Amino acid sequence: MAGSGNTGLTRIIKAFGFSMQGLKAAYRLEEAFRQEVWLFIITLPLALWLGDTGVEKALLIGSVLFLLIVEILNSAIEATIDRFGGELHELSGRAKDMASAAVFLAMINASVIWLLVLLT
Repeated sequence: MAGSGNTGLTRIIKAFGFSMQGLKAAYRLEEAFRQEVWLFIITLPLALWLGDTGVEKALLIGSVLFLLIVEILNSAIEATIDRFGGELHELSGRAKDMASAAVFLAMINASVIWLLVLLT
């Protein structure tokens, strides 16, 4: 943001505001993100209760937070592609499929972490 005049605390405050706008938009517009937020709300207290160590708790919580992060990136990629037109294009489809695959892998990651922490 060269030349914007936003430095220090002002930049941090504005960046926080933009982040909150992004979270609100994701929750309002993306069903999958809403579902994953509710999953996080349910799993957060479970992770604190079921994790034996700080590392286990961090892994359990972090794996679901990571899923939320990947879902937001997936939604951002989809929105960007949709912004540039509704026509079908091989590269647009590939980008959307790859972003969806990233969400799928994040789900597998969370599942594996929860299973390993809880079963070992």
